[in-house]
Amino acid sequence: MIKRIDSPLGHWVLLLILSLIWGSSFILMKRGLDAFSFEQVAALRLFMAFLFVAWIGRKFYRNIPTDKLWQLFLAGVIGNGIPPFLFTKAQTYLDSGIVGILNVLVPLFTLFIGVIFYNLKVKLLNYIGIVIGIIGTIYLLLPDIQELNEKALLYSLMVVVATACYGWSANIIKAHLQELSALQITTITFTFVGPWAGIYLFSGDFLEIMQTHPKAWSSFGYTAILAILGSALSVIAFNKLIKMTGAIFATSCTYIIPIVAILWGVIDNEIITAHHISGFMIIIAGVYLVNKRN
Repeated sequence: MIKRIDSPLGHWVLLLILSLIWGSSFILMKRGLDAFSFEQVAALRLFMAFLFVAWIGRKFYRNIPTDKLWQLFLAGVIGNGIPPFLFTKAQTYLDSGIVGILNVLVPLFTLFIGVIFYNLKVKLLNYIGIVIGIIGTIYLLLPDIQELNEKALLYSLMVVVATACYGWSANIIKAHLQELSALQITTITFTFVGPWAGIYLFSGDFLEIMQTHPKAWSSFGYTAILAILGSALSVIAFNKLIKMTGAIFATSCTYIIPIVAILWGVIDNEIITAHHISGFMIIIAGVYLVNKRN
């Protein structure tokens, strides 16, 4: 089974599955916000994902690689802990489709951070891709070409920072954690953030909301799906894909994520304009050049 996955076809199938799951995560976050605050949605997502991976990966607690704890801590906080809060906060103002479009920046940051901090060797064409991607992002962040919406820019920048976190975490895993299994990495990294998320969640009015809000249980269900599929299982698969192919290819799932997010947005009656689509296409062109090796 592992040999089938670790093949060119298997890599692309895994990439497609991740894209479909993560492309759907934005609408799931939006539904979680029906009853909970953005902090509660993010904390619940992290805590439930932690409980799930701690159970299926419990054997790894018996032999923790102490020489890799710092790298695991960084990957856990930067890759798993920070982005859920930034993404969910952004969706309190931005439509899920727009947030999904901005998520396409992950490969650009993966390359950029890899070049600066991890001696990644790239070609001039890849640098051109970064420039094009930045141009597309700036264009996309202008909700109206004549008038800059400062609030939209602020919330969009939260998504940009979250994508940079994913890019940094992917480089850490590829550079320092190659000898660990994907499940081992996921189990230990979530252990650094999951318990704290649970403490934060239950120290507020979460239980009160569960008892009184009419949409509490539906929001809980959507967030549970987000936690198990969008965080726990998909992060295991993503870490495995990084180890098999490299950080740049693995983060290329962001090619498809915006398309899935846009489709969910349209289904949910969000307004996706030609301006958004053209900005997305510019960014996609940049990401394509970032990934081009020959």
